Amino acid sequence: MVIPVHDVNPVRRTPVVTYALIAANVLVFVFMPGLSGSVAGDSTLAQTCHLHAFLEHYAAVPRELIHHQLPQLVPTGSVRAGGCLLGPPGYDKSPVLSVFTAMFLHGGWLHLLGNMLFLLIFGNNIEDRMGHVRFALFYVVCGYAASYGFALLNADSADPLIGASGAIAGVLGAYLVLYPRARVWVLVPFLVFLPLRLPAWLVLGFWFVLQAVYSSGEGVSDAGTVAYAAHIAGFLVGMLLAWPLKPGTPPPPEPRGLLFGRRARPRHTW
Repeated sequence: MVIPVHDVNPVRRTPVVTYALIAANVLVFVFMPGLSGSVAGDSTLAQTCHLHAFLEHYAAVPRELIHHQLPQLVPTGSVRAGGCLLGPPGYDKSPVLSVFTAMFLHGGWLHLLGNMLFLLIFGNNIEDRMGHVRFALFYVVCGYAASYGFALLNADSADPLIGASGAIAGVLGAYLVLYPRARVWVLVPFLVFLPLRLPAWLVLGFWFVLQAVYSSGEGVSDAGTVAYAAHIAGFLVGMLLAWPLKPGTPPPPEPRGLLFGRRARPRHTW
């Protein structure tokens, strides 16, 4: 998997929505119950039970989205001998609203940072092209499409679905449609990390192919824990929604400056 570093595609206005989404995701992650111990590697059973109760309340669950079947017993956050105590939910959960809240939840630092890196690099140009309000709506629509697309393929699953990946996949799909020739600096792991400047259509096209391969269970051991089908659904919906904006989209300007021995004008760095 190539790691994007920045794209050579300047914007005309400050991407306030992109920055706000990144800040919201980071803040929610920092204050998620039970994660502080897991990051340090010393999670207690109580912390784990708190986290399970929190996810049961705020994560999207395919079975709930498709069949509207809410469980009668859920983790309460309390500990019993050998595990977490179950009990009737003390709240009214809306499956539809849970899709929105799940878009701001992440299962670990790598999950969070990977998503935010892609959003930072590619989100600002899509926000610049669509405008702040339309971009915010676009982001949410792609997130919902990704979650429901995954749920339709896994209608009986009771596993919680969390993360901004589906919405960000929509951003990547829109970028591929609007700026296929923009240059993206990436790090390619080959003994060492090699910096290469590649066209966006190659970087994002390769990313999409990987998601399709992984969704089939080939070449990856965690195909059951990562919602690759949600990535595919979000990407395709993002492409579809961005297509009307394609006519008149100017090509990216010629890069200026010097980077890695080539002429380029970086906008995002790690």
